[in-house]
Amino acid sequence: MTKPTPALLRGSAPHRRTQTDYMGALTDAVTLDDWRDVVAAAVVKAKDGDPHARAWLAQYLVGKPDAKAPTPLTVVVQQLSGADPVVDGLARPIIERQRFPSLDLLDDTGDAIRERVAAELPARIGK
Repeated sequence: MTKPTPALLRGSAPHRRTQTDYMGALTDAVTLDDWRDVVAAAVVKAKDGDPHARAWLAQYLVGKPDAKAPTPLTVVVQQLSGADPVVDGLARPIIERQRFPSLDLLDDTGDAIRERVAAELPARIGK
């Protein structure tokens, strides 16, 4: 006799309005043509020098930086040492997989757990 798989999520919660619900209502109310008109108006205002229109467009087109710029001292030290943070960041996961190949097995385990949580979630929030 096999033992049933225990639930990963505990308890339950009544359904609450979520950001997704509100975003759905917004997308129902604002058509793509409406949105194109809004963006076109912002572009005109930005070209005319409106700082708010420029900031709004930049926020969506470029986004806010995720990290602070390195200090001048850090840049000089990296240049002198030959370090490249971008190369180091891209190489690190590959190096780790080479050094610890058994950790690749955990990727499949993580995917399986995410699938189970996604399957349990609707029942727990009352959807």
